[in-house]
Amino acid sequence: MRGATESIISAASILVFAILDFVDWALCFFYRFLDSVLDDASVPCYCRSRGSREEQRFLGDEGGEGGISETLLGRRSLFRDLGSFAPMDTIQALKEKKGAGRSPRWSDCACPTCVSWQHLQGKGEETLHMVVKEPSPATQCVVENVICIHGFLSSSSIWEELVFPNLSEAAKPRTRMFAMDLLGFGKSPKPAACLYTTEEHIAMIERSVIKHFNLDSFHIVAHSMGCILALGLAAKHPKSVKSITLVAPPYFSSAKDDASHNALNKLAKRTIWPPLQFASSVMSWYEHIGRTVCFILCSNHSTWESFMKLLTWKSNLPRFMTDVTKHTHHSAWHTMHNVLCGGAKFADKYLEALQAEGVLIKIIQGTKDHVVPLECSSSLKARAPAAQLQFIHGAGHISVIRNRRKDFTRDLEETWFSA
Repeated sequence: MRGATESIISAASILVFAILDFVDWALCFFYRFLDSVLDDASVPCYCRSRGSREEQRFLGDEGGEGGISETLLGRRSLFRDLGSFAPMDTIQALKEKKGAGRSPRWSDCACPTCVSWQHLQGKGEETLHMVVKEPSPATQCVVENVICIHGFLSSSSIWEELVFPNLSEAAKPRTRMFAMDLLGFGKSPKPAACLYTTEEHIAMIERSVIKHFNLDSFHIVAHSMGCILALGLAAKHPKSVKSITLVAPPYFSSAKDDASHNALNKLAKRTIWPPLQFASSVMSWYEHIGRTVCFILCSNHSTWESFMKLLTWKSNLPRFMTDVTKHTHHSAWHTMHNVLCGGAKFADKYLEALQAEGVLIKIIQGTKDHVVPLECSSSLKARAPAAQLQFIHGAGHISVIRNRRKDFTRDLEETWFSA
């Protein structure tokens, strides 16, 4: 019976994704026309098959962290090469127009919250939106600096609401907490002329936190996609990092061939079941369908939020519900591929740097995590044997923090003050 069900799902998936291949191809022409009419500097798409070796070298210093993920060019589609933009057009346009290009695009939200960062342009270097919790006053304790990095489609609120208020009385005078909205998310800048690579994300964290606050030692706590950025940040500052806590890390060993595609297929397998996996695959594989979803939800998030308030009879919605729409399709699309998938190529190198310096690594994941496979944490532990691994029974991808916020914060404190 189970085998028959899997066969039906497999056959249905092939049919559904063939249809989606065609729909995305047709939408390519639709958006090409509208962008040419409505945008002063339209950004081409990635609707041609993977580039030549020469193109790959151009994309990012032969696979360096500044480049884009191969998954942007190598996503399979039945209609991929039929008259759409060449990928070189996209990257060339963005690299030549660094700092240019209309932002927001016509299909992005232009509400005061989403464009507030633009008021700071021309007044110095752009920085991320920050939330800082200072230690309680009048203390003689040594203060531990903690940098908190959120995951995909999230914001600093996950730390501000779930961890900051739950610090113990003993920890409050001993910790200074930093949480930021990552580049392209929340209230942080969302430039159109940006590739949102691992390198660009890390550079903005360095500029906004480490350099701005002159930190010479710190701990890092990260959730989901933020774990990749946390590893990269720590690897650049191994002598300054005292500990790194990775919650539900999407780690896929780069020892395997084609690490980026391996990560994409693990995180966004092309299947219609379960529904969460189907939604993830549609948004990860289809650039123009994903943009359409973002146009409907993200650019009209104020309307949807008002509707939800009426439906729930609440004057304020939980931040985790509204954070999901606080991005542009351009920032989410590139971050998903260039960090979640492209970052798989560098994870082992990051871990080597941290192990060489003896940095304390703590891994936490819920056993009911349906977003990041449990094998990720186990594989990371195998790659870094000295790391501490803690599986939380019955916890999910978000509930591993949300449903046990006090216990989670105690776990963090134990790591900080033992490091």
